Amino acid sequence: MIPRGIPLALAAGALLAVQLLLPGAAWSAVPCAQGGDVRIWTAPLRPRPGDPLEVMAVATQGGDFDHFQVTDPSGRQTSLRGVRGGGPPWSLRGALIRPTAGTYRVEVTRGGRSAACAEVQVGGGGNGGARGTGTWDLATQALYAAWIEHLFDAPPEQPLSFPSLAPVLRDPSRNFLYDYLAEGEDQRLPAEPDCADLPYFLNAYFAWKLGLPIAYRSCSRGSSKAPPRCESPTLERGFTGAPQPAGAFREVSRRLMDKVHSGSGRTGLSDPATDYYPVPLDRSALWPGTLYADPYGHVLVLVKWIPQSGNRSGLLLAVDAQPDNSVARKRFWEGTFLFAQTPSAGPGFKAYRPVGASGQRPNAALDGRDGTPPFSTEQAGLSQADFYARMERLINPKGLDPEAAYEATLAALMEQLETRVGSVDNGETYMRAHPGTTVPMPSGTAIFETVGPWEDYATPSRDMRLLIAMKVLEGLPERIRGYPDLYALRGESPSAAATRIERLHARRIQDSFVSYKRSDGGTARLSVADLYARRAGLEVAYNPNDCVERRWGASPGTPDYAGCRRQAPADQRARMEEYRPWFREARRPPR
Repeated sequence: MIPRGIPLALAAGALLAVQLLLPGAAWSAVPCAQGGDVRIWTAPLRPRPGDPLEVMAVATQGGDFDHFQVTDPSGRQTSLRGVRGGGPPWSLRGALIRPTAGTYRVEVTRGGRSAACAEVQVGGGGNGGARGTGTWDLATQALYAAWIEHLFDAPPEQPLSFPSLAPVLRDPSRNFLYDYLAEGEDQRLPAEPDCADLPYFLNAYFAWKLGLPIAYRSCSRGSSKAPPRCESPTLERGFTGAPQPAGAFREVSRRLMDKVHSGSGRTGLSDPATDYYPVPLDRSALWPGTLYADPYGHVLVLVKWIPQSGNRSGLLLAVDAQPDNSVARKRFWEGTFLFAQTPSAGPGFKAYRPVGASGQRPNAALDGRDGTPPFSTEQAGLSQADFYARMERLINPKGLDPEAAYEATLAALMEQLETRVGSVDNGETYMRAHPGTTVPMPSGTAIFETVGPWEDYATPSRDMRLLIAMKVLEGLPERIRGYPDLYALRGESPSAAATRIERLHARRIQDSFVSYKRSDGGTARLSVADLYARRAGLEVAYNPNDCVERRWGASPGTPDYAGCRRQAPADQRARMEEYRPWFREARRPPR
């Protein structure tokens, strides 16, 4: 059985303790101090003998770590390997499984040399490791980024989804801060943020554990002519000082989630009165934990970069939450990260605005000289096509083979379809549990942002993104013609490469499938080609009052329609026809 708190990757064999030949006295003679750009963090706050002691080294400069060198209270030396994370910031996470009482010396090495050192007291009632400075300084922000990365870590080819954030935070193999206060504080903690709440909830949870202040604002939702504007911030300093119980976090998170919404992340890029500020489109500025706000209200949180290597394409991964509180990991691509220049929003990548002694730091103070991502309005000057081209160059600087690019885009579409299967099934489960119920349908643009069962079980925003994703996949040949420098053509002309991908597309959509549970309990299997043929049906497939077959674009002439026994009311279907052009053109209307 894996001991509590040991990351699964470590338990599989990466966590090794090997006695060193170096005498303990010789190692201990070196002064123990944190590095200039490296800090070692330990968890829990008050380590107890016999319980796992987590260690994490985080650096903002310099590259990957080697391993930890640990000296136990008896002077015995061990080498502790761990799980590495990203960069920047770079991290290394490991664990001592059954520490004994006394002082441990933990040193992390890089390039064979010591990079930082910390001493931690196990037992004795005192704090084993400091909670930091109590401010959002560089070391604390770097730990936040590393914590986010390890929280959602998994092999890139492995689908990663959860019914809510709760099982993520309650998993000690993921959450470095699990039971950090040693009060069992995570056991019954509500953790069900939706899309807009997710980045705020993660910030607040981290601040609670580390004793940090947070701030958040009440904002408008904007209009067709102007992005949302916000009021003065609410400053929460109750987490600073002595550790606070879970009840304090529940109260703060409840107030926070009652106030923030989809407009909170869409504020204007140059607006100083915001909770998040825009950062440059540069690898050094896009840390895990960075928010991505699309023009229409959806929010994602970056969790990991996977660099391009050999024949493997690079990836930028993020997580998002849905109205049903499910959380899933997504890859960056045009079908998930929507971007458009519009007067109604300031879209793009944004970082949490740090809270200082006098409140949230203004734009002028976010110059990057302290090592944190700087304020930048660069994204405001990019067209949609140029934005995606710029991101593609960051993710795959060596260019992509056209066929590999197509397969990666198809995989992203299939990922999106599989996620939709779960969302539609959630709606079916609700309707079966409430027979005879008709879910009220909002009018106009409110179909995209409302509350109650419609928000939980309708899928207009998701279906809009799906239709965009389908356009992106079939439009890849034209992208090759328009941006040939993004691809490794190896002497092939852009036109020839595009024609080759057109033929590949015609073949691959016939042999890629998604399945859903029909109304009669059977299984319907649809190819991606079927879904392209059903695009007209998918333009009006978001209403939970319709049977599941209609929600997958079926019509009386299709084989899977026969079991359909439920249809949205006539007035709702009339309004859906009125709104159909939004989905056909894949262009969400302004408020």
